[in-house]
Amino acid sequence: MISFTLKCADGHSFDSWFASASAFDALKARGHVACAICGSTDVEKALMAPAVSKGRDSPKERLSGPKSPAEQALARLKAHVETSADYVGRDFAREARAIHDGSAPERPIWGEARADEARKLIEEGVKVAPLPFTPTRKSN
Repeated sequence: MISFTLKCADGHSFDSWFASASAFDALKARGHVACAICGSTDVEKALMAPAVSKGRDSPKERLSGPKSPAEQALARLKAHVETSADYVGRDFAREARAIHDGSAPERPIWGEARADEARKLIEEGVKVAPLPFTPTRKSN
């Protein structure tokens, strides 16, 4: 995949991805490349600077980090849960029930449960809450 900065005859500038430089040329020749702003098919590649990776600080790594305050708060919550609670995986329903009835030691846990299992726990009075993130799989 390659990203080109494009410019139409009216001076609108925009970026678009193509499978290759030759794919851009073929699509443009058939009139399938249009300005994202005005729809004109009179579009050319604009002058652009190459994106050069500087080792570990690659664009892919920069894009993977949380950016907005909400994403940062979610990342902090996930880190807190993962470090302060025991991950019990798919045994969550069984373990939560055992803690609730006193047959397992009281402690914070997190894991995975099907919707029907979670519903049954709630009906039994077990305090559970869904997490707003996908669990990071941990191996034992």
